[in-house]
Amino acid sequence: MTEVNQFSRTAMQFGIGNMNKIFSAKVAVFGIGGVGGYTVEALARSGVGTLDIFDDDVICVTNINRQIIAAHSTVGRYKVDVMKERILDINPDASVGAYKMFYLPENASEIDLSKYDYVVDAIDTMTAKIELIVQAKAADVPIICAMGAANKIDPTAFIVSDISKTEYDPLAKVLRKELRARGIKDVKVVYSKEPASAPIEDMEISCRTGCVCPPEAARTCLIRRQIPASNAFVPSAMGLIIAGEVVKDLAARDTL
Repeated sequence: MTEVNQFSRTAMQFGIGNMNKIFSAKVAVFGIGGVGGYTVEALARSGVGTLDIFDDDVICVTNINRQIIAAHSTVGRYKVDVMKERILDINPDASVGAYKMFYLPENASEIDLSKYDYVVDAIDTMTAKIELIVQAKAADVPIICAMGAANKIDPTAFIVSDISKTEYDPLAKVLRKELRARGIKDVKVVYSKEPASAPIEDMEISCRTGCVCPPEAARTCLIRRQIPASNAFVPSAMGLIIAGEVVKDLAARDTL
């Protein structure tokens, strides 16, 4: 990078040498929802050169309140397709892989995590989270994981921590136990110290009685034990925090 361009203000923060590390980085993001979408957005705007995104979901009208790719014009389209278009509009020089895939232990072997410089877990399924961490650790690739963001309203309550030091977050508690049983430690996570509130179960607004998932959806919200409440400012805050950690770590990495 030798001229003024869209990344010049970022280069003023990190320096040209560190920007070249970011440009050459390969990052995989699993889950392109309220958290993962904002993570990808910030990574693209920071100049990450290769972004592979994984999600098999389609955009629903109920996503519009919190997901950066969700608008009336994109309802019914695959999230990874819309996100890829957005990334390339931000940075036409980026390399983007869009994978319509719901990551699970059963298909984890299809992805070689060792080719990435960083992995982002923005998945909301526990078995998938555990498997992704196990595989990232086996490949010796840094990973950062999103903990619970639903049913919360305080975007200032997020903390970057090791999984072993988390408090208050029920998802983190379960994950901590499962990883300990597998002998895994030192996993960077972003979690909230805010206690989760219970969503209001009003049948007039509930998807339980008025599902609006597009017919293309592989899985609808009705399969959930509880449909969570969410908003525009908490998931986005977590996603941006995660992106910040990734960019700072990439800029600081050693290069051969």
